[in-house]
Amino acid sequence: MSASFNPADPLGLDDLLSPEDLAVRDTVRTWAADRVLPHIAEWYEKGELPVLRDLARELGAIGALGMSLTGYGCAGAGAVQYGLACLELEAADSGIRSLVSVQGSLAMYAIHRFGSEEQKRTWLPRMAAGEVIGCFGLTEPDHGSDPASLRTYAKRDGSDWVLSGRKMWITNGSVAGVAVVWARTDDGIRGFVVPTDAPGFSAPEIKHKWSLRASVTSELVLDDVRLPADAVLPEVTGLRGPLSCLSHARYGIVWGAMGAARSCFEAAVEYARTREQFGRPIGGFQLTQAKLADMAVELHKGILLAHHLGRRMDAGSLRPEQVSFGKLNNVREAIGICRTARTVLGANGISLEYPVMRHATNLESVLTYEGTVEMHQLVLGKALTGLDAFR
Repeated sequence: MSASFNPADPLGLDDLLSPEDLAVRDTVRTWAADRVLPHIAEWYEKGELPVLRDLARELGAIGALGMSLTGYGCAGAGAVQYGLACLELEAADSGIRSLVSVQGSLAMYAIHRFGSEEQKRTWLPRMAAGEVIGCFGLTEPDHGSDPASLRTYAKRDGSDWVLSGRKMWITNGSVAGVAVVWARTDDGIRGFVVPTDAPGFSAPEIKHKWSLRASVTSELVLDDVRLPADAVLPEVTGLRGPLSCLSHARYGIVWGAMGAARSCFEAAVEYARTREQFGRPIGGFQLTQAKLADMAVELHKGILLAHHLGRRMDAGSLRPEQVSFGKLNNVREAIGICRTARTVLGANGISLEYPVMRHATNLESVLTYEGTVEMHQLVLGKALTGLDAFR
């Protein structure tokens, strides 16, 4: 006899998950329900994350920081497990998932993959525990989609390096204890591990955001920051370094965007069941059911795509073009789901009593950070045609 239909899992995707996968998902979901959801509307409205350091330590305690990395206190989880964690975190808020993504998939990943053994031992255990927060400095005020033109420069002065420049839109910047900063050198683009208490380093917080309000976003200012010779990441030169980090982080977004979409979809379903107009629940009207059906189709197609990419990553066969495929599709569809959910909730859709508008505005940032729609379209266009439209 066939199993009964589960409205929360219409494709039966949970059958693809192992008991260990489900345990990871449930751990992160429970943590987010207890520690984030009761407060997130207030944090978002005030534009602050006052308990960020506490949350980081708690996330470290459940193994969510650098969880797909191995050794140095990291959990060594599989790609699907990391993706499930991102989904649950972003179902709470994109800012919380961004905290984890930047810490683990950008700052920690760069040190883990390209750092020296001393750099790894110095930073990774404390970052995995949430005792030290990291940030990742690539984007500049005048160079976002074109990182090859970055202006931050590192010059030799005896055996030291001296860094000068500015970075912009840096998550975790003003609360970070360490920054991975990418700079131009005479030998090409290099990455540097920069303690944020170094003289000449400052990170003023960016205010007046209408998106990712429960997230710390900063500018990084490097005013002749002097670093020892061993501050450079020794195992990479050129854009391959930062771009490989971004690909790893984008993979988490493929999952995370579906978390935001799921939150909005669930709010719309519950509202449609209980909100009455013309003498009956609006979920009983054909037009509302059509909206819910379309939302469910795109939501679970997106989760299935994320799962497929995760299995490819676990097998070592995931390509950057495939990550672009997932990021382009899932963020775009997640925004569509949020906007449709807003129409189901009517005027209540703009209220922070419901999660819909908060997720919708957050996803406007997710849409363009770590690769705009246009850049991912061009990555796929080149892969499909063999012709490079970047130059």
